[in-house]
Order: sequence, then structure tokens, then C-alpha cells
Amino acid sequence: MTSPMRVLARLTAAGMTGGLLLSGLTALPAAADDRPLPAGRKITPYTVKPGDTATGLAVRFHAWTAELISHNHLGSTATLRVGQRIRIPVVRAAARRDRSHPRRTHARPHRKTHQRTHQRTHQRTQRTHRQHRPRAHTQPRRAVRPGRAHVRRVIVGTARRHDVDPQLALAVSWQESGWQMHRTSSAHAIGAMQVLPATGTWMSLYAGRRLKLRHTRDNVLAGVLLLGVLDDLTRSRRHQVAAYYQGLGAVREHGLYRETRHYVRNVRAIRHRLERGLPPA
Repeated sequence: MTSPMRVLARLTAAGMTGGLLLSGLTALPAAADDRPLPAGRKITPYTVKPGDTATGLAVRFHAWTAELISHNHLGSTATLRVGQRIRIPVVRAAARRDRSHPRRTHARPHRKTHQRTHQRTHQRTQRTHRQHRPRAHTQPRRAVRPGRAHVRRVIVGTARRHDVDPQLALAVSWQESGWQMHRTSSAHAIGAMQVLPATGTWMSLYAGRRLKLRHTRDNVLAGVLLLGVLDDLTRSRRHQVAAYYQGLGAVREHGLYRETRHYVRNVRAIRHRLERGLPPA
């Protein structure tokens, strides 16, 4: 008769290791003979079904393969017959450990959970459909240009609030841009008051915030503030207007250029017409 321990060795070499090796127990199996099973075993009756093997049943029921074979006198081949009644010596410690760490199963989702999942999937599909739906061709919106009447009102109101002659501010703006915000010079002066970006940064210090020269009110505010500063730093109205056009440093160092003198005459003539209630040109 083949030694029970040799049977175990052959089963292990064939890949049929006992269930307790997978469960991580260190207890050794009982000798595979007719001696009583060691303590801690529970006998579980079982009827063999198609596909059952000694090792598979040992893994499922937490038993030692060698003990299952010897206790049921299965012989060296451990042959099982369908319908055969056997007794499986379950190791209680292994069974308790398995119950304390249940395996995760892919349970069938509850009907409500399934409905919520379906609704979320449908909503995502609808969003994707809307995102990829071709849009009707539309003309890009054009920025609305403020009219001259609007620009004039902004200049008058801003000049009065900052104690600058409104007629002078209007005359300068008309000479510079004709009261039009969309104008930009070759020197990059911007808007109704034709303010250079560097001057806008300078006037932002007086305004206490960053001025956006593309916005009508900020553009006008920058120009009006500059007129007020130049009024404080020059000796006359003529030099105030000249410095607005030529720059204060250049006026102080070089005097008025020829084109500057022409600019000053135009501004003074426009202001005079506005004072009499006439159009600027």
C-alpha cells in the first residue's frame, strides 16, 4: 500500500495543493490512516458532484487534502465517483477565519441602483450629443461703438468732476479723434482722448486703479486727469495743450515744435466755437 505521505507529495507535485495551504494555516495534516482525526476538525457529509476533485473539495471546505483522502479511503489516485457519499474533515480554525474575511462577490445591483446608473448614462449621452451637435452659423458679434453724443457726455461729466474745463477737454478730444473711441494712431495712442499706454499707466496712479483705455469712461478719465496734471505743471493754457500733444519734457527742453503750434491753434479755435454753442467743425 502506498504511504499516505507519498500520496500527498504526488498531489502537491501535480498542482493539487491542499485548501489550507491557500488559507495560510501552519498546522500540519494528520497522518493519512485510520487513526482518529486531530482535534479541531469537524466532519461535514458531502455527495460528490460532476467535476469534483479531492483537492477542489479541500479548498472549498478548508480541509487538508491528505486527510480527506485517507479518511475516505480514496487510495493513491484519489478517485471520486459522482453520487459517492464522503466525509470531509473541515479544519474549524480555517473555516472561522474565512467567515471573518468574506470574499467580495459581484452581487446583482438593486433595481433602483440600476435605474440610477441608466439615468446617469442617459444624461451623459445627452450632454455629449448637445456638445457635438452642429450649431447654426451665426455672424460674430461686433463691438458696439459708442456714438459721438455719448462720448461728448462722458467727457463733460468727467471734466466737471475733476475740475477741468469741459470745453477744453472736448476741444482736445475733437482734435485728437473727433470724439470717436475706435481710433488708434500710428504711435499706438488709443481712443477718444488718444492716450498712449504708458500715459494710461501713469494716470492710473492718479485714478487709484488700473485704467482700461479701450473702455470709454476710462479712456476719457485718463485724458482728463492728464489735462489736470499738465495744468498744474505748466505756466499757461497754451503750454498745457502743447504738452498734451508734444509731451511735457519735450516742451520744457525744446519749446513748441511747428506742428505743435498748429495743434494748439486748432484746439483753441474748437474750444471757442464750443463756447459759443456751435459745432466743433
